[in-house]
Amino acid sequence: MFVLSLLAEMPRQFPKLNISEVDEQVRLLAEKVFAKVLREEDSKDALSLFTVPEDCPIGQKEAKERELQKELAEQKSVETAKRKKSFKMIRSQSLSLQMPTQQDWKGPPAASPVMSPTTPVVTGATSQPTPAPYAMPEFQRVTISGDYCAGITLEDYEQAAKSLAKALMIREKYARLAYHRFPRITSQYLGHPRADTAPPEEGLPDFHPPPLPQEDPYCLDDAPPNLDYLVHMQGGILFVYDNKKMLERQEPHSLPYPDLETYTVDMSHVLALITDGPTKTYCHRRLNFLESKFSLHEMLNEMSEFKELKSNPHRDFYNVRKVDTHIHAAACMNQKHLLRFIKHTYQTEPDRTVAEKRGQKITLRQVFDSLHMDPYDLTVDSLDVHAGRQTFHRFDKFNSKYNPVGASELRDLYLKTENYLGGEYFARMVKEVARELEESKYQYSEPRLSIYGRSPEEWPNLARWFIQHKVYSPNMRWIIQVPRIYDIFRSKKLLPNFGKMLENIFLPLFEATINPQDHRELHLFLKYVTGFDSVDDESKHSDHMFSDKSPSPDVWTSEQNPPYSYYLYYMYANIMVLNNLRRERGLSTFLFRPHCGEAGSITHLVSAFLTADNISHGLLLKKEALMEEYAIAAQVWKLSTCDLCEIARNSVLQSGLSHQEKQKFLGQNYYKEGPEGNDIRKTNVAQIRMAFRYETLCNELSFLSDAMKSEEITALTK
Repeated sequence: MFVLSLLAEMPRQFPKLNISEVDEQVRLLAEKVFAKVLREEDSKDALSLFTVPEDCPIGQKEAKERELQKELAEQKSVETAKRKKSFKMIRSQSLSLQMPTQQDWKGPPAASPVMSPTTPVVTGATSQPTPAPYAMPEFQRVTISGDYCAGITLEDYEQAAKSLAKALMIREKYARLAYHRFPRITSQYLGHPRADTAPPEEGLPDFHPPPLPQEDPYCLDDAPPNLDYLVHMQGGILFVYDNKKMLERQEPHSLPYPDLETYTVDMSHVLALITDGPTKTYCHRRLNFLESKFSLHEMLNEMSEFKELKSNPHRDFYNVRKVDTHIHAAACMNQKHLLRFIKHTYQTEPDRTVAEKRGQKITLRQVFDSLHMDPYDLTVDSLDVHAGRQTFHRFDKFNSKYNPVGASELRDLYLKTENYLGGEYFARMVKEVARELEESKYQYSEPRLSIYGRSPEEWPNLARWFIQHKVYSPNMRWIIQVPRIYDIFRSKKLLPNFGKMLENIFLPLFEATINPQDHRELHLFLKYVTGFDSVDDESKHSDHMFSDKSPSPDVWTSEQNPPYSYYLYYMYANIMVLNNLRRERGLSTFLFRPHCGEAGSITHLVSAFLTADNISHGLLLKKEALMEEYAIAAQVWKLSTCDLCEIARNSVLQSGLSHQEKQKFLGQNYYKEGPEGNDIRKTNVAQIRMAFRYETLCNELSFLSDAMKSEEITALTK
């Protein structure tokens, strides 16, 4: 089977690939793809009105004729007939196991309802209690009979399956190295050597559990001892050394360190996949089929799902847990809340000193007088902090919405953690939002706070703000967003090179991990930080193609901003090393969850496919119905109660809530896949829906594994 042997040793080492002739050809193809993307970006604005839709019949006739001729030729081929016969036998064995029997569903959730012959059943036992027994979900299933059910030739199908499997294996490699999540069932179908023996909870990220009610969330007395390790940045990546002697000998501590050449080859393989005709055809047809299949499932089983939910006592959409996984801390309050707070502070403390300019102290009244405004006259409309239609795909306008009444002075005063008041006003508003979440009981959020990389002091200052103003809430976890604005800092001579920006972002985290005793406040704050985000305007144009020949961050002294893929690689690389160091110390780890797919090129999605645990925001993903406003989503997409509860459950799974919290909110076996991992008493998601999702996923993965197995059998019979 097409399996990367290097996966057996993960995640302890980052293997260095030997660049083959095939890899070099793939790299050249990736460069052509990148050049084509640049040309499209240059011309898309001028030609957008004249772009021919992909489904336009013009030009498709010749392509269909060529495809028909190819299929007719394949039917006459003796070798193809043998391969089809072999594959038909494999598929018949798979299909015979894809319909769950009553035995599969007796008692507590046990065996998976769909299993390919190449996929062993998970046997790892746990000491956790299992959910209550449930009966086999009785619902109507949609199945398609035939040999390979893809509507393309067998040769193209096998090529597409091999390419997709390789892309998944590449993603799995980078996920495991950084302690990101990767679906266990996908690993099984791909033939990962540990997928069928490792405990089900292995590979989950480590998030610090919330303090118990009697515990102090701001206690600074539990810092582990100093390891006396040394940290040195080399090529934009921080390396850890056991002592000075090891540093001099350039022998780093035993952690996985990234290899740029290997990464760029992997990225080239995925980028080249975009241009592969058979793969695009296969994916396009499978996605159309899956959309139709779900429509049929809804038509046939909607009432059965609703009946299942009605029989579930106490639980409905309003009392299932849900997490807002994408929200900026500076926008966590609504516009009416912000307006009310501004008016309240002006009425109660107008003469309070809130700023200092050129040695002169300025009161709150003087700030508003200098802006020629009276807070009494402010309205929601004049405040103008609501993102409307005019901000769609306009990051410049979206960013300006963070300035109340268009005044940066008010943004600095009310929405910043570093100012004359030490971020007091901002902290008070965040705490008010947190209290509302706690009162609602079932709502959680993951606000983003900014670290810019201008100075290493940003981290201790942010931790001090968090502790001094007691911002902790059990209903909030924090994500650090890093704006991609190196070019601005470099043009103002604030940074000598891009490497210094990376050092300012990550070195304080390594120091707090190695020696928490001397960085107690930052060590405490990091318990409640669950991930990193990369933010800015994705539509910013860059002519530079990231490769192993790109300038190293320590020599990137240009005022030009590095490309998106450059930012993502070096953020991922440092997070990967940091996570392995923190895991070694028994500390919490971080996920990489960048903004991606908003307005940039397709190459952005390729970079995130390799490096990100998940994409928490992206306008190009709007057809997955992952809207934060459930009520609007229900109206626009005609979502049912089961749909809404399924989205809510997925938001909890995707979030940085701890293992213990997810067990409490979703069920003891939430990390298991399919109906076995769903406790309807807590999630209000029908087991019929969970069974459909799981069986569909297994069926699609079986197409990949069966095609590769067919290729092996064909090779053996030659």
